[in-house]
This record gives sequence, C-alpha cells and structure tokens, in this order.
Amino acid sequence: MNRKEVVLTGLAAAGGAVHTPVQVQKLFFLIDKNIPELVGGPHFGFYPYNYGPFDPDVYRVLEELTSEGLVELVPDRTWTDYRLTREGQASGDQVLSALPKKAAEYIRRASTFVRTLSFTQLVSAIYKAYPEMCENSVFQS
Repeated sequence: MNRKEVVLTGLAAAGGAVHTPVQVQKLFFLIDKNIPELVGGPHFGFYPYNYGPFDPDVYRVLEELTSEGLVELVPDRTWTDYRLTREGQASGDQVLSALPKKAAEYIRRASTFVRTLSFTQLVSAIYKAYPEMCENSVFQS
C-alpha cells in the first residue's frame, strides 16, 4: 500500500463519517505503529508535537486526495475536518476489502476508537499508551 491508499482505507473504515485533524493524526499513527507489516508501512514519520504524534505529511496526502476529488474538506469552527467523497469511499472500500482480515479489522477498530473519544480523551489515551509521544506536548492530561 502507498500513503494515499492507507489514508483512503482509514477514512473508509468510518463509513462516511467526518474526521477531525486530531483524529486523522492519531488514526494513521496507530496504523503505522501497530500494523506496519500488514499495510506495507510505516508510511509516515510521526514525532512528538503539541498534542502527541504528528506528521504534516498526513495533511499533504489529504490535500492531494482533495485535489483528486476523493476527500472533501468540512469547515468546523476554527479548523477543517475531512470526509471521503462518494468516489473516495468507493476507492477506500475497495482497498480495505483487499487487505488481510487482521489489517482491515484493526483499521476499523482504530477508526472507531479515534472517533468516539473527545479530544481530551483521545490525546490522553495516546499519551498513556505511548508516553514517548508527550515529550513536546502543550497539552496537560
């Protein structure tokens, strides 16, 4: 898999749900950290930042997918959320269904995990599981 396929797959696992910036960063961190061998990764170079693991390349891939008509930007207060377009969902579903069962199940669970926690809960959970990622944090859990 390449980066774009990983991003499409991760977003497709949500079945059309919107992802916030913190959710996409943590989702792709979890995939890279926990199942790299199942998805041909790691695909990103996450490092400790203000709110835990961060790689600006996640946003670059999302921008590329937006320009290709596969991701749409959803303005939300002071930031932009991300959602697959119909074409993006179809592409992501196709890649997701071609993955080994273990990988697809993990991605679905990780997607649900990042979307069901509040910002504070998500960042705190990542720090608890990966304490090395709170090194440069401005967030106090």
